[in-house]
Amino acid sequence: MFDQIKQVIMITGATRGLGYTLAQHFAKQGANLAICARGENEIKTVQNELEKYGAEVVALSADVSNPNDVERFISVTENYFGHIDTLINNASIFGPGPLYLADYPDLALKNVLEINIMNPFLMTKRVLPGMLARHKGSIINLTSEVGKTGYAEWGAYSISKFAVEGMTQIWADELIDTGVRINLVDPGEMDTAMHKIAVPNCEYELAQPSDVIDVFDYLASSESQFVTGQRFEAQSFTRKGV
Repeated sequence: MFDQIKQVIMITGATRGLGYTLAQHFAKQGANLAICARGENEIKTVQNELEKYGAEVVALSADVSNPNDVERFISVTENYFGHIDTLINNASIFGPGPLYLADYPDLALKNVLEINIMNPFLMTKRVLPGMLARHKGSIINLTSEVGKTGYAEWGAYSISKFAVEGMTQIWADELIDTGVRINLVDPGEMDTAMHKIAVPNCEYELAQPSDVIDVFDYLASSESQFVTGQRFEAQSFTRKGV
């Protein structure tokens, strides 16, 4: 169960798909939220929805692969709430596709890698001083099955998730015994706009973002305070035996 105290949960890419679902869920659970996405109108709309559940919300339009936007987002949040308990690095893009790597545009590959790798790096690096000062904090990076197994036509997105998995392992090792934990969540295939790009003619049943919430509750709670450097598959996650 998510801790019933006013935690501050920060979520990137919070206007659609899993990020939007997580923001709604944690607002209903009594958390305060810091959310961002690149679309200003969209992020303000989500802010208004979350505030109806009683949450206090910091909502900014931001590109979290841009260091200046990262600094602004986290500084405003820390100034408003005083700290950040949990960071969920959800934002990412798929890029063009499905495409074989031999046909992949050079600039598109560079763009996907920069956005998908730099944003969790920059966000993590910037929240760490506050978390380390408090000797606690949870960082959750989103990954994918294609971040551990390469499949044809998943292109730069797959490459970027391989990088995120390696980066998370390095952060976990470097942060051991600090009280700050960092883990990976693979939500599995879900019915989202990104999946429609990746698998345009999907003919099998997909999970909904609301089906994979439990692992995020767990990782944001004190129940997981000694869990770090782990990879969780959200659709098969159960607390029993963790």
